Amino acid sequence: MPRLENPLLARITTDPDVRFGKPCVRGRRITVQEILEWLSGGASQEQILADYPQLEDQDFLAACDYCTSVVEAAGLAGQSCVAAWKAFRSAGKCWGSKRLWW
Repeated sequence: MPRLENPLLARITTDPDVRFGKPCVRGRRITVQEILEWLSGGASQEQILADYPQLEDQDFLAACDYCTSVVEAAGLAGQSCVAAWKAFRSAGKCWGSKRLWW
């Protein structure tokens, strides 16, 4: 389970009725997974902000911190967040019994 002591993590929300319960940014319909995919695909934060003006700079930090927390909880702390995400995504896996997708 992700760490809760970091105030940035309060920006990441889950709701079973929104995007199938995937972690989203501030209750919006933009998932942590999408942010990570855009960044790992080569989009800059500035490009993403231009396309999604409802996002804020802190949302990117929150998405990365959430990812780091999930990677640590899964026992993959030696890997980078994006590398771990790509490995699990290609294997079609999700995180934990609560289906913490990214």
